[in-house]
Amino acid sequence: MFKKKKRRWIPLKDEPLTEMDRKVMYWESKGKEVPTRNLVLNPEQIEGIRRSGVVNTGVLDEVGRLIHAGMNTLEIDRICQDYCTSHGAVPACLGYEGFPKSVCTSINEVVCHGIPKETDVLKEGDIINVDFTTILDGYYSDASRMYIIGKTTPEKEQLVRVAKECLEVGMEAAQPYGFVGDIGNAIQKYAHKYHYGVVRDLCGHGVGLKFHEEPEVAHFGKKGTGMMLVPGMVFTIEPMINMGTWKVFIDADDPYGWEVISEDELPSAQWEHTLLMTEHGVEILSY
Repeated sequence: MFKKKKRRWIPLKDEPLTEMDRKVMYWESKGKEVPTRNLVLNPEQIEGIRRSGVVNTGVLDEVGRLIHAGMNTLEIDRICQDYCTSHGAVPACLGYEGFPKSVCTSINEVVCHGIPKETDVLKEGDIINVDFTTILDGYYSDASRMYIIGKTTPEKEQLVRVAKECLEVGMEAAQPYGFVGDIGNAIQKYAHKYHYGVVRDLCGHGVGLKFHEEPEVAHFGKKGTGMMLVPGMVFTIEPMINMGTWKVFIDADDPYGWEVISEDELPSAQWEHTLLMTEHGVEILSY
């Protein structure tokens, strides 16, 4: 006897079917992965995430104002924590699954999850990703930016630029009633024009009511695959673009087991936005 597959999308009880219901249920009947209704947020929840995003963006603006050669990454951690808490918010990274600081600071070949340290001193020519997540009134927002310290090489400058463009083409590919795979496919094609590697071991994610939730947003893949994206969903796109191979490893010298490094130890760059899917494409909530 065949088991009946449990439906993910459940129309609201005693309510007429909406256009969203019809579209999602049609594609679910065709075997596509669709969200559960709880991933579609209401206006009050979206507004809460938007307010959190204002603080989160302000944190990264403050880093951009103060970052310079000669400072260590522990100073960046203090800047982020002070700005966040002074605006009534909480840094989500602090203590998350044992992460010891408030922000991730990833220099050159460190792909992501770099831990701030007094011994990590920024030098002329370094590129650094600063990744911060804010909790304000229970709502999460998440973004990261690249900063170039002074003047760097043309190769690193191009990598930083192309990584940002990868985020932008991913955002353009993210359309209502499209699929997560459309985003990854667009990013992968763009990065490969420059012979860069797109990290596969880490991904974007749903965010807003929790730090990480559905959907997983891979930055490579095929069109029409992965979860359907519908208006009201909030998620990140955060491609990690390596100058060489896409492969990575965890730094064995990191006692916390967090720092991810490119396998060939060539530089890596990443940009991240928190995005709201609307009827017309994505709206940026934090950048």
